Amino acid sequence: MEQSNDIFKIKHNDLAPEKGSILIAEPFLQDAYFQRAVVLIIEREPEAGTIGFVLNKKTGLDMNDFFPELSTGLPIYMGGPVGSDHLFFIHTFGERVPDALEISDGLYFDGDFEALKRCLKQEGGDVTGKVKFFLGYSGWSGGQLEKEIEKDSWVVSRSVSRQILYAKDETYWRHSVEILGKQYKNWVNYPKDPYMN
Repeated sequence: MEQSNDIFKIKHNDLAPEKGSILIAEPFLQDAYFQRAVVLIIEREPEAGTIGFVLNKKTGLDMNDFFPELSTGLPIYMGGPVGSDHLFFIHTFGERVPDALEISDGLYFDGDFEALKRCLKQEGGDVTGKVKFFLGYSGWSGGQLEKEIEKDSWVVSRSVSRQILYAKDETYWRHSVEILGKQYKNWVNYPKDPYMN
């Protein structure tokens, strides 16, 4: 099996991870959290570490399970293995949500939850593409992510747009890989479970 992996193996692209960029998992990662994952980096201090959210793994829960008064029906995503008993969110409401931290142009992290609930009620109807909720987060200690990138576990991309708020499943991983360019084309053809072929 090792030999057949060689045609899919590609060196990382030498982009340094930074706040607002995304990490795209190489197709060989079999970890439950990170298999075919796309992770948005929301905080990055090379000495202290990196924090991000897996964008494309639903939990099977939605916000109505916890806050029926919101009537949004928005799914909750599995942000990562750390702090999985905490709810986090990214959104586009900006200063309407006090204490929100800007990740990149027009995209924010957390803030006053009561203010967010007011925004969601004011918007009414479908708020898809304006907010995304996560249980837990992904975290790397200082230097850990760099080592994983050097081992080609992740490719860094700066092709980040508000489309991340629509990311639902493995198709977003495929889309993110395709944006990387032709040299990654084989990744999308690599079987999710190569031992089943």
